[in-house]
Amino acid sequence: MSEATRAASSALRKKVLVVAGEASGDRYGARLMEEVRKLAPGVEFTGVGGRHMRKAGLAPLMDAEQIAVLGFFEVLTSLPLIRRAFNRCVEEMSRGVDLVLLIDYPGFNLRLASRARKAGLPVVYFVSPQVWAWKPGRVKVIAETVTRMLVIFPFEVPFYRERGVDVTFVGHPLVEILAHEGPRAPRQEAARRHGLDPGRRIIGLLPGSRLKEARRNLPPILGAARRLSESHENLQFVMPVASTLTVPAVRALLSTTDASSVVLTDGSFYEAMGLCEAAIVSSGTATVETGLLEVPMVIVYRLHPLTYSLAKRMTSLDTFGMVNLVAGRRIVPELIQSECTPERIAAEMDKLLTDRILYERTRRDLRAMREKLGGEGAFGRAAEIIVQELH
Repeated sequence: MSEATRAASSALRKKVLVVAGEASGDRYGARLMEEVRKLAPGVEFTGVGGRHMRKAGLAPLMDAEQIAVLGFFEVLTSLPLIRRAFNRCVEEMSRGVDLVLLIDYPGFNLRLASRARKAGLPVVYFVSPQVWAWKPGRVKVIAETVTRMLVIFPFEVPFYRERGVDVTFVGHPLVEILAHEGPRAPRQEAARRHGLDPGRRIIGLLPGSRLKEARRNLPPILGAARRLSESHENLQFVMPVASTLTVPAVRALLSTTDASSVVLTDGSFYEAMGLCEAAIVSSGTATVETGLLEVPMVIVYRLHPLTYSLAKRMTSLDTFGMVNLVAGRRIVPELIQSECTPERIAAEMDKLLTDRILYERTRRDLRAMREKLGGEGAFGRAAEIIVQELH
């Protein structure tokens, strides 16, 4: 950005409607807001986000936690809240905003993009919907409604460019987040800060960032943890709480089963996961975060049976874990739906905990996956484009 442009940006007085409906989007949104304000301090943000975005200065229309659901049938039960959030965003646009910034969360955000374009507002989309895997018909909607698509995987650029979408690869935000928030404290100090014994082996448990998602994934994860405790001495389990959830909500889920060996920790996700020897991770952004830390994992996921049946018909992919997709092959095991059982999860984890050759090979594969995601600077590059659109 030129000096003249920077000077003009410092005088901008604009309002941005921003929507992030998930834990990862909440973190991305907060960092992106901060970078935009470095270039244009007068920009105001309102919309839907979680605690990170609120801390960064978001004037909230609704909390992301209230609409953080996944799956056709799961969405049906949350429709009243989703409609309320959508209507509040549309009302805000009518009151006057200068740009709409959408972060992932495609089911909600693509509908909002259509309304924004009808209102003549520029739409910047950060973190592309995975239309190359799901619902390819959405590309037409994107081409018609999104002003700029900012992607975080290099293979997405030719996909969009061939379909007439103005697209820019800005890099993966998690690489930058990890560089700033990654583990730094000595192991003993970090472990004690999270209520863990540094002398024992630590296993991470990540059931998902949505309440209904966690409710579905937790039983097999906790069942596997119990089996691993019986077959391995000296194990302890840590569960970082996603920013779109609360500790009381997760504790309530754990209260329905014997989870006395699970330590909940709130905040410092990377520090907590950096302590882990291995992890059981719900499919999603958390797999990339865990992979960037080079922590070998077993990917798990359960959907409503009908949602899963529909999803299988909508994709030709034979793998779902993002680290495997980025790597171009299956470098960590995936246990989805009927395969997601305590017995299968424990068996795959047992291999990682006992086979050192497999363990080190997995770490090398994760390191190679990380190199494909590029270096730091994703938020700064995205912020420059957003400020350009505001001009």
